[in-house]
Formats: sequence, structure tokens, C-alpha cells
Amino acid sequence: MKIYDITAPIFEGMTVYKNKPEKQPKFSKTTNAHVTESRIELDVHTGTHIDAPLHMINKGKTFETIPLEKLVGTAKVFDLTEIKDGITKADLENLDIQENDFVLFKTQNSFENEFNFEFIFLKEDGANYLAARNIRGIGIDALGVERSQPGHPTHKILFGADIIVIEGLCLKEVSPDSYFMVAAPLKLVGTDASPARVLLLTDI
Repeated sequence: MKIYDITAPIFEGMTVYKNKPEKQPKFSKTTNAHVTESRIELDVHTGTHIDAPLHMINKGKTFETIPLEKLVGTAKVFDLTEIKDGITKADLENLDIQENDFVLFKTQNSFENEFNFEFIFLKEDGANYLAARNIRGIGIDALGVERSQPGHPTHKILFGADIIVIEGLCLKEVSPDSYFMVAAPLKLVGTDASPARVLLLTDI
């Protein structure tokens, strides 16, 4: 079995959304004799994370309502590295996307070392297409599934269709294929997102 850890490491100075200082994680340590304890101040959208509907929908469902059954199972990685702007319906129509699939999109984002304000994202018509296909979830290698769309329609379409949204994946070393995915978030209650450790497993 081969395990691909597609989770972004969390550390002070890491890449955060729009390079906002307030989104940087903060670590502190105290040492008493031989005992060291660390504290973390962490935005729930740090690095690889899973969104909950509350993120974009007032009074939307909070994180603990996401069933683990949706986060563990087969996932398909698709190579969309040729796309230059946003992922559209036309980009998706020829892909093998079936009902209940969890799709992971590998784009040029996976090869960026710094935040790119023009990151590849899922456009509104692409989100509508995936909702019509009744997929289980989507993951993308950007810190946001959309950008520069007034009203955040991509998020709202996906949440409205009960589709899981994972952002901040690291897919540089992953080839397009079908994998067994384990996406394990923190067991947070009442939040709009949670950091997660995401693994892809395959038999060799």
C-alpha cells in the first residue's frame, strides 16, 4: 500500500489566504523543568481544511453536522493543470464524473510556492454541473474553491447540493487515478470549517 499525504504542513510563516497576517498560525511554548507544552492560535481555514455551510450561508449548518461517511471512501483525482483561469462546465463534461463521486482537482495551484491572487478556481457553471451530477464532494489545491465571483455562487451552489468542500490540498506528487481517501478533520463543534489531515491510499 502507498500513502499520499496531501495535507499542507502548518507552521508560522506558511502560505495563507491572500497573505493576510491575521490568518497566520501562531505557536507558543512554555517549559517547566523537563515539561514543554505548546499552544496554537489557528484560523479554522488554515492550510488543508473542510468548509461547512455556515462559512457562506447565514445560519447554515455548522461543522459537526458533516458526516464522516462522506469523508472516507473512493476519490478520483483529475489532472486539470492545462487550465489557465477557472474550471468551467466545458472542462468537466468529458471527465468520468459519476453520482456520489468525490472529485479532487489537480491544477497549476499545486506547483505554486506562494499565494497567487489569480489561483485556479471552480467557476459558477462548473459548480452547477457538479451539483447536477450529484457528487459527494470536491477537493481543490487552492486555499479557496472560488475567487472574484460576487456573492460567492460556487460555495453556495455546492453547499446547497450538500456537497463537501475541501480546500488547500497538495496534489503535486499525485497522478490522476482513483484512490481510497481518508479526510480526518478536528472534531470541532459550532464552527464554519476545520483543518483536516487528508490521505490518499492505493495498492501497489
